[in-house]
Amino acid sequence: MNIRSKPASWLMVVAGILILSGCQDQAKDDIPHPVAMTEEAVGHFCQMNILEHAGPKAQIHLDGLPYPLFFSQVRDGVAYERMPEQNYKIRAIYVTDMSKAADWNNVGQENWIPATSAYYVVGSSKAGGMGSPELVPFSSQEDAKAFALQYGGQIMMLGDVSDDLVLSNATLGPSAGTDAKAPLSDDDDYRSRLEKLSKK
Repeated sequence: MNIRSKPASWLMVVAGILILSGCQDQAKDDIPHPVAMTEEAVGHFCQMNILEHAGPKAQIHLDGLPYPLFFSQVRDGVAYERMPEQNYKIRAIYVTDMSKAADWNNVGQENWIPATSAYYVVGSSKAGGMGSPELVPFSSQEDAKAFALQYGGQIMMLGDVSDDLVLSNATLGPSAGTDAKAPLSDDDDYRSRLEKLSKK
């Protein structure tokens, strides 16, 4: 009896492992993959063709929506995710990998990395696509250091970037926004536009 039951027990264990492994693979497959930017992709913030904007971008995948929301600036995407009024379930956030970008004006249509894995240069002199201070993401810490040496700023992981830096329209550091195209002091206007985004 015992001799016969042992192989059956082992079969059950192996079957359980295979099922568990399959569930884990399925959970990984449930995370949406990044989508390439196209001529049809518009920034959720500005409703303009996202390819017309320089600098890094963000895309956010929401539960129940087949296509991601694109943002003309990484900072706008992070702000959207952190707003208290944002009540949609976010499944994935991707940002442009500036380590693979040709240059600031040609960041590539498929250079995406998970937002949580990037090294961000915060407070540089480079303004984002909407003319505001930007969080500049890199997959390589060395590339982030080189960028910071050239344009200023500090290197942070996303979890170290405070809400105040992304939810207000103040500069992100002493050197931020020096080549910005728009005024950076109107906090209330920036906040109200972000609130409108969360309600759409």
